[in-house]
Order: sequence, then structure tokens, then C-alpha cells
Amino acid sequence: MSDYAINTQQIVCVAQFTAKAGKRDALVAALASLVPDTRRELGCIRYELNISIDDDNKVAFVEKFVDRAAFDQHCAKDAIEHYFHHVMPELVESHHVEVFNQVIA
Repeated sequence: MSDYAINTQQIVCVAQFTAKAGKRDALVAALASLVPDTRRELGCIRYELNISIDDDNKVAFVEKFVDRAAFDQHCAKDAIEHYFHHVMPELVESHHVEVFNQVIA
């Protein structure tokens, strides 16, 4: 028998962004503005913004939602759509978003 289980219900998302030169503070401010409303969303368990220890131009959200439907509803919110389509192109050099299931040990 294994010593772990995989939670296939909840969704964990890691969204990483590298700021364009000189845009880190604006990027952090834009992303931080998404935190309060997202944390109030039904189904949001965790939504935290982090800055890399090794490269302060890299920031990442670690997100956790109760299920895929809650995560999809979050992604469809006007503020998130606005960020990805209008804000991000001005501030972000590169990005990577990946969705996971949590392994519970």
C-alpha cells in the first residue's frame, strides 16, 4: 500500500510571471490587486503571491480551489481576463501557468 493519496478533487495552480525590465513593482501591484477579491471567491482555499528569492523579477501565485469548476469560474472573472489580455502584455516578459492535483502524504 502506498504512503500517499492524490486529491483529484481540489485544483492547485502555480502561475509564474517574469517582469519586463523595470516593471517588477508595477507587476506586483497589478497581481496584488487581484488577491482580496479572489480570496473571497466561493471555492478559493489559497491564493498567495510570492516573489522569487533568486530573481526578484519573478513572481508566482500559488492557488488552490475546491474543484475544477471553482478554478474555471475564477479564471473567467472579468478581473482575471483583464489582467491576462490587457495588463500582462505591458508588464510580463514571460509566464508559465500549470495546474496540479495535490499529493497528500
